[in-house]
Amino acid sequence: DLVDLILATAGITPAVATDPTGGVNDDAAAAPAPRPRRRSRSTTTSTNGVLALDAGAAGAETAEPASTDQSGDPSPSATDAASAHDASGPSGSSAPSADAEANPSEELDNGGTVVDQEPGEDNGRERPSDRSQGNGARSEPRGDGGETLEGNRRRRRRGRERNQGDRHFDRQGDQRQGDQRQGDRPGDQRSEESWNGEPVACSGLLDLRDEGYGFLRTKGYLASKDDVYVSVKQVRQFGLRKGDHLTGTSRPANRTEKNPALLRVDLVNGRDPEEARRRPRFEDLTPLFPDERLRLETPSDPTNMTARIVDLVSPIGKGQRGLIVSPPKAGKTTIMKQIVKSIEANNPDVHLMVLLVDERPEEVTDMRRHTSGEVVASTFDRPSDEHTQVAELGIERAKRLVEEGHDVVIILDGITRLARAYNLAAPATGRIMSGGIDTGALYPPKKFFGAARNIEEGGSLTILATALIETGSKMDEVIFEEFKGTGNMELRLDRRLAERRIYPAIDVDASSTRHEELLFDRKQLQQVWRVRRALNALSSDGASPSAALERLMDGMRTFSSNDAFLAEAAKAGGPGA
Repeated sequence: DLVDLILATAGITPAVATDPTGGVNDDAAAAPAPRPRRRSRSTTTSTNGVLALDAGAAGAETAEPASTDQSGDPSPSATDAASAHDASGPSGSSAPSADAEANPSEELDNGGTVVDQEPGEDNGRERPSDRSQGNGARSEPRGDGGETLEGNRRRRRRGRERNQGDRHFDRQGDQRQGDQRQGDRPGDQRSEESWNGEPVACSGLLDLRDEGYGFLRTKGYLASKDDVYVSVKQVRQFGLRKGDHLTGTSRPANRTEKNPALLRVDLVNGRDPEEARRRPRFEDLTPLFPDERLRLETPSDPTNMTARIVDLVSPIGKGQRGLIVSPPKAGKTTIMKQIVKSIEANNPDVHLMVLLVDERPEEVTDMRRHTSGEVVASTFDRPSDEHTQVAELGIERAKRLVEEGHDVVIILDGITRLARAYNLAAPATGRIMSGGIDTGALYPPKKFFGAARNIEEGGSLTILATALIETGSKMDEVIFEEFKGTGNMELRLDRRLAERRIYPAIDVDASSTRHEELLFDRKQLQQVWRVRRALNALSSDGASPSAALERLMDGMRTFSSNDAFLAEAAKAGGPGA
């Protein structure tokens, strides 16, 4: 009685135990109720992913004290749980009860049973009593743990099914996202064995990302919806590099993808993929001074004064890194067209690329109609990111050709606009130079321009880029000064000559080529120097800037070739012979 009084004062109701016959055990009724605790249950999963209670755990639950109401009678849930245990037998056998026959559950191999339970059903689980509500009062579900057992089971079941589905997709290897999957799982390797349809032939330039995967640009140098996804595994297997031209087969994109996927690689830059893996890297090749001329003078067109003057005052060799320095409206576009035309006519084995960055659309159309070479363009109405992407893919394409031993010529218009584009697109470093240009924005265009070189192992990369001056912009002046010492050839145009309608408006005295002795034979070199000394004497006498150029062109029109002109000028002692 003293114990009961203490328990009643503490707000604890003595637990009343029941025996298998349904009677009340007096010893259990006199004993204090143990503190309610969470009971562990053995669970298993059936073939359809539904949780099941182990039969042994179900038998262990009946050993826990059952909660009672204030009248001392067993609660309905406790009575149901005890009855279910009695019906199944003391040994935990799987004999079905009456409730089980009314609502049959799935029997498992290990003795577990799939429990069908309505939301909110107690299922014989003891809940801690709420002492603030009085003895034996059932507590309300709490916000942090008051979910029903069925809700917990459903969440766990959904989690297992999701994990099983992910593992199934990983085995199939064919459930990946489209063009946006690079942001989710960059470098996912998708299997080709799951595709049983007819493969589609594809070809294009490989544009690799920093994560290792890439896309095959099938329509030029810019991204399109028809681009083919190339996995990291394929890139590593064949040793692919940015700018490679691939030929192979692909499969269409499925409903979870945005781009087709590459199935097989047949050719890499027109060669067998195994041979392409053994090619050298561009950075490992040995650069040399240009020692072979790209002759611009065309015998069939002696009236092309641009080509003939450039051959004399500023010759271009294979591997040259040249700047065409021009103020606005000095005729640089016309000179570029004449150079392109001469290279195509005299050097058909050279791979010619014309790269127009931030250019007017009509200029792009005119250049494409003017040349049969490869024209890569990004007009001024496009974002700066597109300008930089086109330039980077273009120079990487040229490097891959040089690795194969080809001679490549890139005509860039222009390096000033490219540096401006990088100044807008590149992340700011916080170090601003005069004119408002970031110091980090000049590195990518310098890397582009510095790729020009003559290769000792074979092949060459020639870059002729235009640079703007006298624009009134401090930024343009800074850009020109940064690139001024990087080139080994300079062709300077004069606005005063263009204003007088004297074309080509080439400043003969300011134009030159480093190590021009490697491009002329000894006799021609002496003749060229003699002509240049005579032209420089005219300029130093106080004559107008156009006097030297006009004197030179008058003498060249008399002869059909530069060789004949130089021979006659050497005899007479001046260009006016």
